[in-house]
Amino acid sequence: MTPYEMLKVAVKAADAKLATEIEVLDIHELTTIADYFVICNGASAAQIRAIAEEVELKLKNAGEMPINTEGYAASSWVLLDYGSVVVHAFRKEMREFYSIERLWSDAPRIPVDELLK
Repeated sequence: MTPYEMLKVAVKAADAKLATEIEVLDIHELTTIADYFVICNGASAAQIRAIAEEVELKLKNAGEMPINTEGYAASSWVLLDYGSVVVHAFRKEMREFYSIERLWSDAPRIPVDELLK
């Protein structure tokens, strides 16, 4: 599965669990840590877990397993690392505090609508 295909699966899975403010950063020309960041919000710890679990399930069904997962215990920020795609599911306050979009402000954004087709 290509990184872009993984990205589409992850975004669709997050959207299916009603993640809000989904943003996709194309970071492949800026770093070697990943090709894409998916950043989204959940309204509660339960929703953040549901988003993360759905992303994991859909990517597992596509033959992809995460290299690492972090944050399930607190569920205010869950990170799923698939190598080329890293998914960040946040509580709004945590997202504002860490401000990943600001840190990666040079990264082009990919329209989410394009990925949900």
